[in-house]
Amino acid sequence: MIAVIQRVRQASVTVENQVIARINQGLVILLGVAQGDTGQDVAFIVEKITRLRIFPDTQGKMTASLQDINGELLLISQFTLLANTEKGRRPSFELAAPPEEARERYQDALEQFQSLGLSVQTGIFGATMVVSLENDGPVTLILDSRVRKGVNKVKNLLPQADRHT
Repeated sequence: MIAVIQRVRQASVTVENQVIARINQGLVILLGVAQGDTGQDVAFIVEKITRLRIFPDTQGKMTASLQDINGELLLISQFTLLANTEKGRRPSFELAAPPEEARERYQDALEQFQSLGLSVQTGIFGATMVVSLENDGPVTLILDSRVRKGVNKVKNLLPQADRHT
Protein backbone atom coordinates (compact mmCIF):
# COMPACT_ATOMS: atom_id res chain seq x y z
CA MET A 1 0.00 0.00 0.00
CA ILE A 2 1.33 3.37 -0.98
CA ALA A 3 0.17 6.67 0.47
CA VAL A 4 1.12 10.11 -0.78
CA ILE A 5 0.55 12.52 2.10
CA GLN A 6 0.16 16.24 1.44
CA ARG A 7 -0.16 18.83 4.20
CA VAL A 8 -2.80 21.31 3.07
CA ARG A 9 -4.44 24.55 4.12
CA GLN A 10 -7.56 23.44 2.26
CA ALA A 11 -8.59 20.89 -0.34
CA SER A 12 -11.61 19.66 -2.24
CA VAL A 13 -12.60 16.91 -4.64
CA THR A 14 -14.96 17.32 -7.58
CA VAL A 15 -16.79 14.58 -9.49
CA GLU A 16 -18.84 15.42 -12.60
CA ASN A 17 -18.52 19.16 -11.92
CA GLN A 18 -19.88 18.80 -8.36
CA VAL A 19 -17.73 19.44 -5.29
CA ILE A 20 -18.40 16.32 -3.22
CA ALA A 21 -15.95 16.89 -0.36
CA ARG A 22 -13.99 19.75 1.14
CA ILE A 23 -11.56 20.07 4.06
CA ASN A 24 -9.71 22.87 5.81
CA GLN A 25 -6.28 22.46 7.42
CA GLY A 26 -5.15 18.86 7.40
CA LEU A 27 -3.95 16.17 5.05
CA VAL A 28 -4.83 14.92 1.59
CA ILE A 29 -4.05 11.21 1.33
CA LEU A 30 -3.75 9.58 -2.08
CA LEU A 31 -4.00 5.86 -1.35
CA GLY A 32 -2.92 3.10 -3.73
CA VAL A 33 -3.71 -0.49 -2.79
CA ALA A 34 -1.31 -3.17 -4.06
CA GLN A 35 -2.08 -6.82 -4.75
CA GLY A 36 -1.73 -8.77 -1.53
CA ASP A 37 -2.18 -5.82 0.82
CA THR A 38 -3.74 -6.91 4.10
CA GLY A 39 -5.22 -5.41 7.22
CA GLN A 40 -1.68 -5.07 8.55
CA ASP A 41 -0.82 -2.73 5.68
CA VAL A 42 -3.91 -0.65 6.41
CA ALA A 43 -3.12 -0.49 10.14
CA PHE A 44 0.48 0.59 9.44
CA ILE A 45 -0.56 3.36 7.06
CA VAL A 46 -3.33 4.69 9.32
CA GLU A 47 -1.20 4.64 12.46
CA LYS A 48 1.77 6.27 10.76
CA ILE A 49 -0.24 9.01 9.07
CA THR A 50 -2.18 10.01 12.16
CA ARG A 51 0.98 10.28 14.27
CA LEU A 52 3.33 11.95 11.79
CA ARG A 53 4.53 15.19 13.33
CA ILE A 54 4.39 17.37 10.22
CA PHE A 55 2.45 20.42 11.40
CA PRO A 56 4.34 23.46 12.69
CA ASP A 57 4.41 24.73 16.25
CA THR A 58 4.67 28.42 17.13
CA GLN A 59 8.40 28.40 16.23
CA GLY A 60 7.69 26.83 12.85
CA LYS A 61 9.15 23.41 13.77
CA MET A 62 7.21 20.34 12.69
CA THR A 63 6.19 18.94 16.07
CA ALA A 64 2.42 18.43 15.85
CA SER A 65 0.41 15.57 14.35
CA LEU A 66 -2.93 15.65 12.55
CA GLN A 67 -4.60 14.60 15.78
CA ASP A 68 -2.75 17.28 17.77
CA ILE A 69 -4.13 20.08 15.59
CA ASN A 70 -7.59 18.49 15.15
CA GLY A 71 -6.94 18.56 11.42
CA GLU A 72 -9.14 17.14 8.72
CA LEU A 73 -8.35 14.39 6.24
CA LEU A 74 -9.34 13.96 2.59
CA LEU A 75 -8.87 10.32 1.50
CA ILE A 76 -8.65 9.64 -2.24
CA SER A 77 -8.19 6.23 -3.88
CA GLN A 78 -5.49 6.27 -6.56
CA PHE A 79 -4.46 2.98 -8.16
CA THR A 80 -2.01 4.79 -10.46
CA LEU A 81 0.42 5.01 -7.53
CA LEU A 82 1.15 1.34 -8.30
CA ALA A 83 2.12 2.04 -11.92
CA ASN A 84 4.99 0.06 -13.39
CA THR A 85 6.92 2.26 -15.82
CA GLU A 86 9.96 0.05 -16.37
CA LYS A 87 9.08 -0.95 -19.94
CA GLY A 88 7.98 1.28 -22.76
CA ARG A 89 6.07 4.50 -22.39
CA ARG A 90 2.68 3.27 -21.27
CA PRO A 91 2.42 2.38 -17.57
CA SER A 92 1.01 -0.96 -16.55
CA PHE A 93 -0.94 -1.51 -13.38
CA GLU A 94 -0.48 -5.22 -12.70
CA LEU A 95 0.83 -4.39 -9.21
CA ALA A 96 -2.45 -2.70 -8.23
CA ALA A 97 -5.04 -4.75 -6.38
CA PRO A 98 -8.16 -5.78 -8.29
CA PRO A 99 -10.96 -3.23 -7.80
CA GLU A 100 -13.01 -5.17 -5.24
CA GLU A 101 -9.94 -5.96 -3.12
CA ALA A 102 -8.76 -2.36 -3.36
CA ARG A 103 -12.22 -1.04 -2.42
CA GLU A 104 -12.25 -3.26 0.67
CA ARG A 105 -8.81 -2.04 1.86
CA TYR A 106 -9.74 1.58 1.09
CA GLN A 107 -12.93 1.17 3.13
CA ASP A 108 -10.90 -0.41 5.97
CA ALA A 109 -8.57 2.62 5.98
CA LEU A 110 -11.52 5.02 6.00
CA GLU A 111 -13.14 3.22 8.94
CA GLN A 112 -9.87 3.13 10.90
CA PHE A 113 -9.29 6.87 10.39
CA GLN A 114 -12.88 7.56 11.48
CA SER A 115 -12.55 5.30 14.53
CA LEU A 116 -9.77 7.61 15.76
CA GLY A 117 -12.24 10.49 15.84
CA LEU A 118 -10.81 12.23 12.78
CA SER A 119 -12.92 14.35 10.46
CA VAL A 120 -12.59 12.40 7.20
CA GLN A 121 -13.93 13.29 3.77
CA THR A 122 -13.55 11.08 0.71
CA GLY A 123 -13.64 10.98 -3.01
CA ILE A 124 -15.65 8.32 -4.83
CA PHE A 125 -13.81 5.04 -5.27
CA GLY A 126 -13.11 4.37 -8.95
CA ALA A 127 -14.49 7.71 -10.16
CA THR A 128 -12.65 10.25 -12.27
CA MET A 129 -11.97 13.07 -9.83
CA VAL A 130 -10.50 16.54 -9.80
CA VAL A 131 -8.57 17.09 -6.58
CA SER A 132 -7.82 20.71 -5.76
CA LEU A 133 -5.54 21.62 -2.90
CA GLU A 134 -3.47 24.35 -1.39
CA ASN A 135 -0.29 22.53 -0.36
CA ASP A 136 1.09 23.96 2.87
CA GLY A 137 4.87 24.17 3.05
CA PRO A 138 4.87 22.41 0.68
CA VAL A 139 5.03 19.21 2.71
CA THR A 140 4.57 15.99 0.75
CA LEU A 141 5.58 12.54 2.01
CA ILE A 142 5.36 9.03 0.59
CA LEU A 143 4.75 5.91 2.68
CA ASP A 144 5.00 2.34 1.44
CA SER A 145 3.62 -0.26 3.83
CA ARG A 146 5.69 -2.99 2.21
CA VAL A 147 8.91 -1.45 3.48
CA ARG A 148 7.30 -0.19 6.71
CA LYS A 149 8.97 3.18 6.39
CA GLY A 150 8.92 6.27 4.23
CA VAL A 151 10.22 5.89 0.72
CA ASN A 152 13.68 7.42 0.59
CA LYS A 153 14.99 7.04 -2.92
CA VAL A 154 17.42 9.92 -2.44
CA LYS A 155 19.26 7.95 0.23
CA ASN A 156 19.75 5.11 -2.24
CA LEU A 157 21.27 7.50 -4.79
CA LEU A 158 23.93 8.91 -2.47
CA PRO A 159 27.42 7.41 -2.36
CA GLN A 160 27.81 5.19 0.70
CA ALA A 161 30.03 7.74 2.55
CA ASP A 162 27.40 10.51 2.19
CA ARG A 163 24.49 8.56 3.69
CA HIS A 164 23.07 9.73 6.99
CA THR A 165 20.90 7.17 8.75
